[in-house]
Amino acid sequence: MPQNITKSAKAIVKEALSAVPSISTEDALGLVGADSHVFVDLRNPDEQEKTGRIPGAVASSRGMMEFHLDPESPAHKPQFNQDKTYVFYCASGGRSALAAKVAMEMGLNPVVNLTGGIGAWKKADGPLE
Repeated sequence: MPQNITKSAKAIVKEALSAVPSISTEDALGLVGADSHVFVDLRNPDEQEKTGRIPGAVASSRGMMEFHLDPESPAHKPQFNQDKTYVFYCASGGRSALAAKVAMEMGLNPVVNLTGGIGAWKKADGPLE
């Protein structure tokens, strides 16, 4: 018997996008290297290696993000224990919106989603490492 999927991935991403504050590429460009912000790359390691990351970004794939945030997890990353604004991004903005929503539910704050993801970043000639 086939499954009856009642909510599409597109609908879930749309909900996340409406729940998470966003930041434009233009506004985010000036925040690279700023003490007040941490960029978080939610793409898979192979995507990060292929394209590069925003300079100084924390690598935290979508599948590991919850464990990286949780201070009680052996996989915790101390970069998530700072009083800063976290700028989440992925390839186009969908996965990072989902991750940002969960991060906010876990208590990470403030969190914003980079509109258009790394694709928009590259179009704007944003720096990559």
